[in-house]
Amino acid sequence: MPIRVLDELPAVNFLREENVFVMTTSRASGQEIRPLKVLILNLMPKKIETENQFLRLLSNSPLQVDIQLLRIDARESRNTPAEHLNNFYCNFDDICDQNFDGLIVTGAPLGLVEFNDVAYWPQIRQVLAWAKDHVTSTLFVCWAVQAALNILYGIPKQTRTDKLSGVYEHHILHPHALLTRGFDDSFLAPHSRYADFPAALIRDYTDLDILAETEEGDAYLFASKDKRIAFVTGHPEYDAHTLADEYFRDVEAGLNPDIPYNYFPKNDPQNIPRATWRSHGNLLFTNWLNYYVYQITPYDLRHMNPTLD
Repeated sequence: MPIRVLDELPAVNFLREENVFVMTTSRASGQEIRPLKVLILNLMPKKIETENQFLRLLSNSPLQVDIQLLRIDARESRNTPAEHLNNFYCNFDDICDQNFDGLIVTGAPLGLVEFNDVAYWPQIRQVLAWAKDHVTSTLFVCWAVQAALNILYGIPKQTRTDKLSGVYEHHILHPHALLTRGFDDSFLAPHSRYADFPAALIRDYTDLDILAETEEGDAYLFASKDKRIAFVTGHPEYDAHTLADEYFRDVEAGLNPDIPYNYFPKNDPQNIPRATWRSHGNLLFTNWLNYYVYQITPYDLRHMNPTLD
C-alpha cells in the first residue's frame, strides 16, 4: 500500500532507500481513488524514528493511505526539532471535526507513571472519546494499550516489578482470526515495557477476543468483535537496533538494565542484533488495514457508520 505523505517529510527519502513504496501528495493527486485516512497519535519521544517505523509497516498493500500525524503534548520536545513538529504534525483542534478510517496510538515511555500524573492524560481521554464517533478502527500499541484499557474498561494500571525487554515467542489462539491471518502458529515479537497484561485479566474484565499470547500467558494481541478497537502489547514496529539503543541508553544512565532476552546473538551486547519479527509485524499491520479498516469503513467518511459482513 503506498502511503501518502507530504513531499518534504524526512521519512520519504529514508524509506525510499529501503525500496518502501512512498507516494508524495503531488503524485497521489493524479489517482482517482479515495485513499484511506489514517491518523497516527505519536507519543514516543523520538518522533521521526517512530514515524519511519510505522510508515514502513503501513506501506505494503495496493491502496493509498493518507497519513496524518497528531500530537497532543504542547511541551517543547527534547528529541524532535520544533520545525519538524510544526511542519508535519497537527493539533487535535485541527482535526476534531474530521472522520478517519484508522487511528494508531503509539506507545510511550510512561510505564512507571500513574495515569493521572501523565501531563497529557486529559487529552488522551479526549481523543479516545472522540474516536468512538470519528474513527472506523483504532489500533493501540504497548503503553497505549494500558491507557485504553483503563479509559474504556476501567482496568487499573498493572505494573511488573522488572521491565520486560527482549524478543519473545507467542502463539495464536484462533487460527482463522482475520487479524492473525497468515501468521505462523508461533512467532516472535519484541517487548519493552513495565506494563503487565495477564490474559486472565483481559478475559475477566472485558469482552475482547484474545488472538495471541506469550508463552508465559500474557495477552499480546486482542480485539473487539466489531473490529473497532485492537490492541498489541509489544512493539512489532521496532527496528532491529531499537532494543539495543534502549539498553545502552539505560546502561549509560546507570540503571543496570538486564540484557534484552533472546535478542543479542549469544546474549552478548557487543554482537549486532537481527530483526526476527519483521514478517509478522508487516502482516499484522496489513491485516489490520485490510480487515479492520478497509473492509468495514464507509466510502463517504462524512457518514461514519462502519459495517460488518
